[in-house]
Amino acid sequence: MKNNTITRRSFVTGSVGLMGIAATGCTSLNDPAFSSLPVKPAEPAIPQDYALAYGPKPNEQFPIPAVDLKKVPQRYWRREIDYVSPHPVGTIIVDTTGFYLYLVMPNDRAMRYGVGLGRQGFTWSGRGKIQWKQAWPKWTPPAEMIGRQPELEKYSAANGGMQPGIDNPLGARALYIFQGGKDTLYRIHGSPEYWTIGKAVSSGCVRLMNQDIVDLYDRVKSGSTLIVA
Repeated sequence: MKNNTITRRSFVTGSVGLMGIAATGCTSLNDPAFSSLPVKPAEPAIPQDYALAYGPKPNEQFPIPAVDLKKVPQRYWRREIDYVSPHPVGTIIVDTTGFYLYLVMPNDRAMRYGVGLGRQGFTWSGRGKIQWKQAWPKWTPPAEMIGRQPELEKYSAANGGMQPGIDNPLGARALYIFQGGKDTLYRIHGSPEYWTIGKAVSSGCVRLMNQDIVDLYDRVKSGSTLIVA
């Protein structure tokens, strides 16, 4: 009759063998935990204050959707900065090289906004005045633009312009630039195309994200000086 008694030695030996099999079964050359592929770093979260600043504005005449800040370089997000300027408080300064608009504030501070500008051949520079401003303006393309793009004739002054709305090229607000008492036909305005901030693609106007033009509009007074350089 066979001896069915398990000796301590055979138990220990068998246990080690089972443990080896079990341990081997828990790992694999294809186990993702041991992958040699580089791990893509997690995208940083949008800071809460910016998420709020560029979030939706449902209480506007035409509700403004949120900005996808992943499509706008962080350097163009609105922020208050140290800024020493010889110009009076309330002056607007547009830096066409850096794609920034500065609103001069007290105590050597400024509010800085990212902007989009006119492409080569359609830029304006100089000194002017914000003669007046308007929320949710109509858009009336000038005759020269209609000459280049005849399809815009339906929005001409004779046809009443393009009605306000979220798709209107002037966006949620517009500041009208005058020089020597005459309308330059250039504007500082909002744009639904926030991904163009920091680029030169428009026909000469200075455009901001809609959330930024609403903020700027509330800070700027009619008659303010504008410097574009």
